[in-house]
Amino acid sequence: MGWVVLLLLALLAVAALRLMGVRGAMLQAAGAALLFGSAGYALQGHPELPGSPAAAAPGRDFVSLAAARHAFFGNFTPEESWLRLSDALAGSGDSEGAVGILQNGVGRYPKNPQLWIGLGNALVDHSGGLTPPAEFAYRRAAELAPGQPAAPFFYGLALAHSGDREGAVALWRNTLAKAPPDASWRPLVEQGVATLGTPSAPVRQ
Repeated sequence: MGWVVLLLLALLAVAALRLMGVRGAMLQAAGAALLFGSAGYALQGHPELPGSPAAAAPGRDFVSLAAARHAFFGNFTPEESWLRLSDALAGSGDSEGAVGILQNGVGRYPKNPQLWIGLGNALVDHSGGLTPPAEFAYRRAAELAPGQPAAPFFYGLALAHSGDREGAVALWRNTLAKAPPDASWRPLVEQGVATLGTPSAPVRQ
């Protein structure tokens, strides 16, 4: 079953990119990322085992990383081929491979804030908390897209995952104070403040 899922992910990623008109170097890079991840899965994965959902990370119970990413960037972007492959590797337990995919991505596209955020998220998951390399990735994303709320939001998730719920809530409240009232992503940030800002709110370990 694992091989089937991997193949479907690869086909869907390539099809989505072609429908969006992605061609040339970007499509070749996406293909290289898919091949790299597939090779890693072939060497380290266990396709014969049934799949199981990953445990929810502390402080992230109210949203998945993919859902949050789509709320800020949309469901179909050129970066999704890298990010979905990283997600698949992380979901199979290969967090190191998930980091490697996005290190390769930012190496090819160093001015892409979405890939830098993805790398920060992958580093946090791999290390079990916020680290200097992850902080650098989020900071780089913020520098590349000043005023864009995605980097502060995901940095807040990393803070919450590392046990600093108060820091996350303070960051998100500041983001909301600067946000337009009709911003499409605003409900997600408000949900995060409501969830983590409640002292009695449970955080699953």
